[in-house]
Amino acid sequence: MQFGIFTVGDVTPDPTTGRTPTEHERIKAMVAIALKAEEVGLDVFATGEHHNPPFVPSSPTTMLGWIAARTERLILSTSTTLITTNDPVKIAEDFAMLQHLADGRVDVMLGRGNTGPVYPWFGQDIRQGIPLAIENYALLHKLWREDVVDWQGRFRTPLQGFTSTPRPLDGVPPFVWHGSIRSPEIAEQAAYYGDGFFHNNIFWNKEHTQRMVSLYRERYAHYGHGTAEQAIVGLGGQVFMRRDSQDAVREFRPYFDNAPVYGHGPSLEDFTEQTPLTVGSPQQVVEKTLAFRDYAGDYQRQLFLMDHAGLPLKTVLEQIDMLGEEVVPVLREEFAARRPAQVPDAPTHASLLARREAGAEAGTEAASPGTTV
Repeated sequence: MQFGIFTVGDVTPDPTTGRTPTEHERIKAMVAIALKAEEVGLDVFATGEHHNPPFVPSSPTTMLGWIAARTERLILSTSTTLITTNDPVKIAEDFAMLQHLADGRVDVMLGRGNTGPVYPWFGQDIRQGIPLAIENYALLHKLWREDVVDWQGRFRTPLQGFTSTPRPLDGVPPFVWHGSIRSPEIAEQAAYYGDGFFHNNIFWNKEHTQRMVSLYRERYAHYGHGTAEQAIVGLGGQVFMRRDSQDAVREFRPYFDNAPVYGHGPSLEDFTEQTPLTVGSPQQVVEKTLAFRDYAGDYQRQLFLMDHAGLPLKTVLEQIDMLGEEVVPVLREEFAARRPAQVPDAPTHASLLARREAGAEAGTEAASPGTTV
């Protein structure tokens, strides 16, 4: 199972000091967080994509390319790449280039985002969000798998005899996660292609998460990629830790109360009771995260949001130290002990390449990631 960090890259005032970091400081802080993630033994760093204040990560592949040059093991991903407002041709080329630079340590999470105005900024209509996601990914999927592409669709100019460059590293496209918190159509899309489904269960109760993940698993099996238990699932979450749980609550409360996403809404106590947010000791984080398995089943990737709401970099790095030293080692051991043998690991470039080569030797197409070869 993979564990990692994701960031949304918000530039938010620290409510305890009133100071707002500059964009430059925030971008550099995100890089420092990625480097710390590798240092403490985490597996994944993922960045969001936003094109409006108060967010800064408008060019994820630029930042991930820089991080790739400064890391050796970390898998680099997004959370998410906007499949609706980005040109699929540019996504295909940008992530293939990043694959080569990072020696395969790359995958991508696709989604529609949560900012309505981004659609007209990029010449699209938000009312076409789902059709755009479906058509654009169909083209992206084709661009990565066919050397010469002819294409006719509703939302972009046709392609005739087009080859995206560079080609995917070793002929293996980056693994794709489809990220959604509310759209069953996206769960269906992930299942249809045999891709991963990432449910960022930060804002929702466990019943909603269970419904979305169960739908994906059922449809994954329906399309013949493997059993429902072999479907590739990722979950999000947010934590804040101190040795003493009361200290954690006291320190995090002003950040929670003023957060740009969930601030000025339910109380911290209500939110932690009803959603996966965990504010407390490392042991409490372990216990609550292990409970995700009770309603989502055995899954492959767990990402944590650590740097939201104006938390200073020093505090975030302390949190990542605790996560890497006291939480993730226990989670690795416990999840591994409880996972049935037929549940696959999270796909990596190496595993996908091995699967493709095994399929070639057997004279068949490569199996889906959840299928035992």
